[in-house]
Amino acid sequence: MKKEILIIPFFGWAISRLRPISINRKLKLKSLRKVIEVGSRRIRDGYSILVFPEGTRKKPEDGIGKFGNSCGVLAANESVPIIPICHNSGKYWINKSFKKKSGDINVVIGKPIFGNDPKKLTEETRSWIGKTYSEIY
Repeated sequence: MKKEILIIPFFGWAISRLRPISINRKLKLKSLRKVIEVGSRRIRDGYSILVFPEGTRKKPEDGIGKFGNSCGVLAANESVPIIPICHNSGKYWINKSFKKKSGDINVVIGKPIFGNDPKKLTEETRSWIGKTYSEIY
């Protein structure tokens, strides 16, 4: 998660107790290395890793954006599956606003995706999420 979130009073302090892998989004390569290094160690220690592969929120009507490869690299390196999750919360939780719209948020959890090629894993995950998103949006 972006390190700026950790300084938000109460919320950031509380989430820091979960020991997230915080990154500086301006330092992309260094951040990717950190996610792979720390994420791999945590997977080997028995933790699950939650990755937001698009990196940042966007307008929900714009669909699914480009995915970073960190989820594919972690899964391939550590021989673990990717469990894809798709939701439409952006339709009701407006980006950069405390305003919320009423409505039903759909969350769909896909079947595990296995493989040893990081790029193929990432693309298969993005494809499933894109298809699912178009169905629930």
